[in-house]
Amino acid sequence: MKGAIVEVVEICSLSDPKVAAFAKLTEAQLRNRLEPEQGIFIAESPKVIRRALNAGMQPLSFLMERRWLGTARPLVEGCTGEGGAPVPVYTGESGVLAGLTGFELTRGVLCAMRRPQLPPVEELLDGARRVAVLEGIVDHTNVGAAFRSAAALGVDAVLVTPTCCDPLYRRAVRVSMGTVFQVPWTRIGDSVHDWPDAGLRRLRACGFKTAAMALSDDSVPIKDERLNSEPRLAIVLGTEGDGLAPRTIAQCDYTVRIPMAHDVDSLNVAAASAVAFYQLCQPSG
Repeated sequence: MKGAIVEVVEICSLSDPKVAAFAKLTEAQLRNRLEPEQGIFIAESPKVIRRALNAGMQPLSFLMERRWLGTARPLVEGCTGEGGAPVPVYTGESGVLAGLTGFELTRGVLCAMRRPQLPPVEELLDGARRVAVLEGIVDHTNVGAAFRSAAALGVDAVLVTPTCCDPLYRRAVRVSMGTVFQVPWTRIGDSVHDWPDAGLRRLRACGFKTAAMALSDDSVPIKDERLNSEPRLAIVLGTEGDGLAPRTIAQCDYTVRIPMAHDVDSLNVAAASAVAFYQLCQPSG
């Protein structure tokens, strides 16, 4: 990497404190406790990292196999961290790095980044027409897939409830293909007491009607013309298995169903989000 403004550091020991941010990434419970305290998240693969950098995320360090140094040169060259210092690039043999992270770096490159400050709900919703609300979704793959659909299908912003898993968890970021950095998002409340009652009140105060995606006797089909005619609509999607909480459904303005065939009772929440966003983010008229 001759000529690059970068600091390459060889890693030989798994206990090296400089790479603590990358340690034991397969331990989901540990990462959920650790990441908010350290104020970091991990982006994986050059494409995802590039999207994060383009969105203004602050890189702290890279970790990659030695064989990726040449390929990753455009990504790290001239990349500066906090205070304008070069971002260190930690490297080593694949076996050493797999022992550190707990998995093979099949995409070659990881980047530790500073967590952004999330905006207030009201600020995020200013000017938005269609937003998604993810209630209590606990599978990181589903959260990442929902963000990818939101980015592709015209959702203006995403709100995650206090019990929803972290959109910046490594797997969610990877499945989203970095679109989690392209769709504005924030948490709607800090504790379980902030949703659904207080959260739905905040949405109403911002001028939103709410559409609960759920199967019930009084639901309307997703093609109901009233839905697309709403100036501002929040599409509320529930957790895997149980779906939305009855208390949430009862307080929403609409209960919306996706018609099913062949006696299929429902879609996976990631698939349902794509269908809902495609139909409900169409321009009115």
